[in-house]
Amino acid sequence: MGVGGYGLRVRSCEEVSVAFPEDVLSEDEHVVLHLHPHWKALLRPVAVLVLAVAAVVVGVLFLPSGGGGSVTLAVIGGLALLAVLVLAVWPYVSWRTTHYLFTNERVVLQHGVFSRERRDIPLSRVNDHSMSQQFAGRVLGYGTLTIESAGERGQSVLHDVPKVDRVQTKLYELVEAFHDRHSLGDGELREILGERDKSAGA
Repeated sequence: MGVGGYGLRVRSCEEVSVAFPEDVLSEDEHVVLHLHPHWKALLRPVAVLVLAVAAVVVGVLFLPSGGGGSVTLAVIGGLALLAVLVLAVWPYVSWRTTHYLFTNERVVLQHGVFSRERRDIPLSRVNDHSMSQQFAGRVLGYGTLTIESAGERGQSVLHDVPKVDRVQTKLYELVEAFHDRHSLGDGELREILGERDKSAGA
């Protein structure tokens, strides 16, 4: 059952456009949510790209051709390219390689461009979770999700989670469903009691 009309997946511009590698998933495990951080992380890279292009265009239009004008234009172009690489391309690649993956068995946090770091949080170890939003987060639809789990690294903080309130609700549902599948929870108990009542009435 979906959360707030989401179905099993959050369909937004923060969602990963390609499937997570299947070799990461275990048998009978499937992806429920697969997210990037919120798109606000791309605001600065886009602004830098626009300013860099504008600087080059201004140089081409107003600097004299030949001589010192060409040298100045080359310097402007070089600085613009450097700014784009450092302040636009790198943040974008970092955003694309940061993944928040929620499956029916665990939460996977993965990031890294050249070196990859990944942390798995089994749903069986999730003790508590909470979310927080600043004013800007409420307006733009993102927030921080904190997951408390058993183990040495007991707390995991997911920053800039898109639609964090719905993601937290989905996490709650996943944890409850996991415990229902792996223990004699309320769902199984109701089923057993229902079958017993049917037998008694027959």
